[in-house]
Amino acid sequence: MLLGFVASLWIAGVIELAIGLRSIPSLADVGPLADSRCPAVSILFAGRDEAEKLPDALETMLGLDYPNYEVIAVDDRSEDETGTILAAAAAKNAHLKPVRVDSLPQGWLGKPHALQQAYEHSSGEWLVFTDADVHFEPDVLRRVVALAEQKGWDHITLLAAPKLFTFGEKLVMTFFGVGFLMGTRPWKATDPLSRGYSGVGAFQIIRRSAYEKLGTHKRLAMEVVDDMKLGKLAKEAGARSGIAKAGKAVSVHWHAGLRNTIRGTTKNFFAASGYRLWLAAIQVFGLLLMFVFPVAALPLAHGWGLAFAVMAVGLALGVAGGVAIEIGESPLYALTYPVGALIFAWMLARSTIVTLWRGGIVWRGTFYPLEELKRGVV
Repeated sequence: MLLGFVASLWIAGVIELAIGLRSIPSLADVGPLADSRCPAVSILFAGRDEAEKLPDALETMLGLDYPNYEVIAVDDRSEDETGTILAAAAAKNAHLKPVRVDSLPQGWLGKPHALQQAYEHSSGEWLVFTDADVHFEPDVLRRVVALAEQKGWDHITLLAAPKLFTFGEKLVMTFFGVGFLMGTRPWKATDPLSRGYSGVGAFQIIRRSAYEKLGTHKRLAMEVVDDMKLGKLAKEAGARSGIAKAGKAVSVHWHAGLRNTIRGTTKNFFAASGYRLWLAAIQVFGLLLMFVFPVAALPLAHGWGLAFAVMAVGLALGVAGGVAIEIGESPLYALTYPVGALIFAWMLARSTIVTLWRGGIVWRGTFYPLEELKRGVV
């Protein structure tokens, strides 16, 4: 019986989730390093036409309570006031080192190329890869480096707190959290015997030596989901990877509103499937099977079928409610998870259809052919 199969998958998944989440540390529980123990850290980010969001984020990066750090900010061919904002801030704060990119070489996506330039201008023992709209709390570097030393990790991904304002944003991010946990099982990144890895764009920190060993962003030159694949390459290169909950120490407003979220992920979702149509189809089917089918079956099932449907829906509600609380929202958002699943299935389908229709992706005004993107998949 299909409902029994789905319920068994939910039981197994929730048991693993409960065990896995207990192994993920919280940055708030880590004591900050003393000044004498703080190694040099370079914060690296790329920005193109980020004048709207950059000032507030940059203020938090330049206000860190850390004795030895630099911020390498790459202005990647911006046509707005991004360069002016960086130049003005650098004149007032010696931590900031702006870099300007005026052209994109053949065989590179804009963001990986800009991050490669940032690395080449950096000097830190540790490298933080982030984005131009991410906000930091003052003690985040002291705590994350302390965590790396405690655990013996060479690479850490921090799970950032989303800044959410609209109902649509809260709905979709609640489900995104569920899908991220159930789909990627991020705790596997810490297991050296597992092929699991984790990487997000908001905050990854890696030892310079480990980054150089994996081949730097030259290995990610044509990789759209470079943040995820940085975690993969680190693991494959033998780096000891870890993951932690940042809480409010790292926060970001991903996209403004549901419509922008859907449009903003057009380039990413099919890329995360490695541009494999069969895998994207399986992912869409899996979303509908696990999250929508049991709900649709509730009014139609009876006997054991009804019991299995109730079990699957109840477990899904429990996981979604926990995610909603974790991101600072009402657990009532758990009730929206079937809608979130439908939206995510559409986002994946839309990303696939648009990419295939265009024969590639458009990213920050530049078109990249699909054949080149496929060759660049890590």
